[in-house]
Amino acid sequence: MRILGIDPGIATIGFGVLDSDRADIRLVKCGVIETPAHTSLSSRLEQIYDDMLSLLELFRPDAVSIEELFFNTNITTGIAVAHGRGVILLACRKAGVRVYEYTPLQVKQSVVGYGRAEKKQVMEMVRRICKLSAVPRPDDAADAVALAICHARSATSLLFKGDQETCSTI
Repeated sequence: MRILGIDPGIATIGFGVLDSDRADIRLVKCGVIETPAHTSLSSRLEQIYDDMLSLLELFRPDAVSIEELFFNTNITTGIAVAHGRGVILLACRKAGVRVYEYTPLQVKQSVVGYGRAEKKQVMEMVRRICKLSAVPRPDDAADAVALAICHARSATSLLFKGDQETCSTI
C-alpha cells in the first residue's frame, strides 16, 4: 500500500510517501510544500491545492493520512491552517483518494507506543522505522512521515460501515 502522509499548514505543509507491506515500511520521498510569505491567503490556498494535486498524481497513493486539527493557544493560526487543510481535503477528494484522519495522540501512540511522547522521540522512531541515517528534515516532513507510519500500522484494523467514506478504528 502506498500512503501519503500530510502535516497540514499554510506556510509549510509536510508530506511523506511510504510504501507499506505489513511490517515492511519503506520511505519513498518526503519534503514540504512552501507558500511565499506576504501573499494573499487565496494565492497560498491555490498553490497548496495545485501542489497537492501534483503530489497525488506523481505518487498515486492508495490512501492519504492527515493530522486532525489541534488548537493550542493561537486560534488565528489555527484558522489559517484549517483553510489549508480544507483545500488539501478537496484535492484528495478530486483525486479520488480516501483520506484517514489521526489525532496527534494517535500518531504518537502508533509510532512511539506512548501517546504523550515528546517530539524528539517521535522523530527518532521515524528514523528507526524507516531505517534512515538521519531524521527527515524539516520537522514538517518528519511529522508527515509519522502520519503515514501511523496509517500503515492502523490500516489493518480499520472498520468500514458499508460503502460510506468514513472509517473508524473503534
